Amino acid sequence: MQPYHVEVDIPHEPLYFVAINQCDEGGAMTGKKALIMVDLQNDFCMGGNLAVPGGDEVIPLANQLQPYFDLIIATQDWHPHDHMSFAANHPGRAVGEVIQVEELVQVLWPVHCVQDTKGAEFHPGLDLHRVNKIIHKGVNKHIDSYSAFFDNAHLRSTGLSDYLRDEQVNDVYIMGLATDYCVKYSSLDAVHEGFKVTVIQDACRGVELSQGDVRAALAAMRDAGVTLVACADIFNSSTARISKASR
Repeated sequence: MQPYHVEVDIPHEPLYFVAINQCDEGGAMTGKKALIMVDLQNDFCMGGNLAVPGGDEVIPLANQLQPYFDLIIATQDWHPHDHMSFAANHPGRAVGEVIQVEELVQVLWPVHCVQDTKGAEFHPGLDLHRVNKIIHKGVNKHIDSYSAFFDNAHLRSTGLSDYLRDEQVNDVYIMGLATDYCVKYSSLDAVHEGFKVTVIQDACRGVELSQGDVRAALAAMRDAGVTLVACADIFNSSTARISKASR
C-alpha cells in the first residue's frame, strides 16, 4: 500500500505577534515558547519504511524555525522490533488494516523506527545543535504512542508535560510528521495539558491513508482550540527572532 498526500487549504488565523520572551505590563516574564519537532526521522522521509509524502520538505523549515523559540524539543518514535503496531507481527494481516488491541483501535504499519536502527535516526539534514530535549515514544511493545505526551491509552506519560512546566513554557508550537497522526495527537494532548498550542501547518505533512484525513485532523485540532499558522507568520514577525548562543 502506497499512501498518498492531498494538499489542503485550511484558513489559518494570522499570527500578528510572535514574541519569544513576552512580558506583562509590569515587565514580568509570562513564559517561554517551545517548538516541538515531531518525528523528523529517516523512516518517515523519502526512502524510509513509512515515508510520508513530502516529509523531506519540512526539514529545512524545521531548521529555519528553531532560532525563533526559547526551547526546542524533538520527538523520536523508538519502537522495539516486536512492536504491536507492525503488520509483520500479526500473521495474516496487512499494512493499513485496522485491528482492535485491548479496546484500542490500531492501524497496522510497516516496520519502522526500530530502536538503534538507521530508520529511527533523525534526518541527516536536521540541525540538532539547538535541541534541548529528545522525547522517545512508542517504547512499549504492547501499545502505540502517536502523541509526544502520552501513549495511546494515556497510561504512560513521556514526561514532556513536566519538562515544559519545569522550563516555564506556556506556549507550544508543533510541526513535523505526520499531520493526521502524531502531530494531531500531540496537539490535542498539549491542549488537554493546559498549554496554548499552535500548529505550524505548512511545516507538517500528512500520511492521508484515506482521502480527507489531513483536512479532518486540522479541523479537529482547530475545534479543540489549536491555532493554525504558517511559517511566514513567524518569519515575518520582526519581534520574533532571538539571538541564541551556540550550544
